[in-house]
Amino acid sequence: MNAMMLSDYDVFLFHEGNLQQAYQFMGAHVRRNPRGTYTEFCVWAPNARSVSLVGSFNEWKSSGFELERWNQEGLWVIQVNRDLTGETYKYEITSLSGERKLKADPYGFATEKRPQTASIVYDLGGFRWSDEEWLQKRSESTVYDQPLSIYEVHLGTWKKKKGKFLSYTELAEEMIPYVKEHGFTHIELLPITEHPFDRSWGYQSTGYYAPTSRYGEPHDLMAFINECHRHDIGVILDWVPGHFCKDAHGLYEFDGSFAYEYGEERDRENYTWGTANFDLGKGEVRSFLISNARFWMEVYHIDGFRIDAVANIIYWANQGEQSPNEGAIEFLKKLNQAVFEYDSSILMIAEDSTDWPQVTSPVHYGGLGFNYKWNMGWMNDVLDYMETPHHERKDVHSLMTFSLLYAFSENYVLPFSHDEVVHGKKSLLNKMPGDYWQKFAQYRLLLSYMMAHPGKKLLFMGSELAPFSEWKDLEELDWHLTGYEFHHKFNSYFKDLLHLYKGAEALYELDHRSDGFEWIDVNNANQQIFSFIRKGKNDESLVVICNFSPQVYHEYKIGVPRASFYEEIWNSDDEKYGGSHQVNPLPLSVHAEAYHGKDGYIKMTIPPYAAVYLKPGNERGV
Repeated sequence: MNAMMLSDYDVFLFHEGNLQQAYQFMGAHVRRNPRGTYTEFCVWAPNARSVSLVGSFNEWKSSGFELERWNQEGLWVIQVNRDLTGETYKYEITSLSGERKLKADPYGFATEKRPQTASIVYDLGGFRWSDEEWLQKRSESTVYDQPLSIYEVHLGTWKKKKGKFLSYTELAEEMIPYVKEHGFTHIELLPITEHPFDRSWGYQSTGYYAPTSRYGEPHDLMAFINECHRHDIGVILDWVPGHFCKDAHGLYEFDGSFAYEYGEERDRENYTWGTANFDLGKGEVRSFLISNARFWMEVYHIDGFRIDAVANIIYWANQGEQSPNEGAIEFLKKLNQAVFEYDSSILMIAEDSTDWPQVTSPVHYGGLGFNYKWNMGWMNDVLDYMETPHHERKDVHSLMTFSLLYAFSENYVLPFSHDEVVHGKKSLLNKMPGDYWQKFAQYRLLLSYMMAHPGKKLLFMGSELAPFSEWKDLEELDWHLTGYEFHHKFNSYFKDLLHLYKGAEALYELDHRSDGFEWIDVNNANQQIFSFIRKGKNDESLVVICNFSPQVYHEYKIGVPRASFYEEIWNSDDEKYGGSHQVNPLPLSVHAEAYHGKDGYIKMTIPPYAAVYLKPGNERGV
């Protein structure tokens, strides 16, 4: 073993849980020195009796390829005196009880395509990145006062070719211009770490360091990310550091003992998902996962992570939200500190359904250290309200106002994710009550309201097509829908809305500050009209009126800050989007009389099931 690649200090940090680049010596690495080329392997199997290397290079026979136990804590190493690039391999592990297991490499950089399960010796070097401009721009800006609109994607079902997956190369050619055209700033990929079962959507992984081979090789994924960056699109990975699948070749009972998972059954078993929970208090597991985050940032230039199932990490499994898991909480803090020490511009987004405090506060201020959190409460409340028939909405008015009581307590992302449009929950369009026209009108209204509400935005793929069917996780999106008039008009609406959002500072600059939002009328439950003001940093402001009823109101009086006039810059009821065209085409004069607690008021037409954005102006048109 090359001592330079396995220093005593690195080994100490690895076992302590503080090594952030374990992938530099763990796994398989082709090394070169003046004496020649060799491939070295290093694996952690603390309770193994013996470990051997088997693969395509030795006819899967272990004799003569036994690993040496490096230390008492369970590191095993071997050098093979040739370049094994491209060869498949596994570890043959004999447990203390004498049972033999064939295990894929936890740190393997590539894998065979399912249903085959071996790791592949792969040289990650050699790819030529050309995203320096993007990385420089990212490092010089802060996301908090920038637009953030995320397109959540499952690569296997976005689009198919003759029933087969698109490759990373084909996805780069087709998805990137599509995402840019629609106005998104980022793509969020459902987990792409290697996983055996398609319908786990990647959430049950076996290869944390290997991008799934379903769509190509690691260099192909690098090329996809590079092209995203060259077209000003960020890439976020959906990442699962809480639990893993129990397939025989994976991490479960890796050396015959519970090396990566908790020893106690009630802590280990995730009965809902049929998976095993990582022991996040164990040093080697912490080094494995924190190094994995560093790996995706350093090797693949990833821009951020959406951390899956944070509630399952914060609290002990199978005990409800009663018993905090202090070791796991400490892990999250160490993870976030390590990420931001490496690059402070990375997005660390918690998918957290709990009311745990200070999720997005820095660790040194007592927080968990994320910089964003999904606003699951907002999502649930808004969808509950939208699914309520209009004549009953006055009784659930608070569902739409409650979020503003806590909107600035954390840095929020507003999510309409894959979880809301699968397993019988219906598509967003089909959640809307009423007839065909009313469903489309309310869906347009919902998205306009979302764009105007404080918080960054996330939408699952297909939302731009307004499908009636929920996500079919084995089929591609309903691309044929754009051939139908209302879907075509909705798609135009969607693109215009996202581009408007990106160009309107008032809709994003003060997302996380209370001075960026002000109610005009929060109490109009009977008419189901909500009106408020969004503000930017340089006196930029927009008045937003949302009507969640089917009624049209003419000469509707609404209080506004003083200006010469207000101009309608957005109306979701425009006929070009499929609306009834109850619009305000002329400037709306401001009357110098206090109303709704504001210095003046305007009179305007309020369209049915629609949102209107108004921009203030003066006589000089400035």
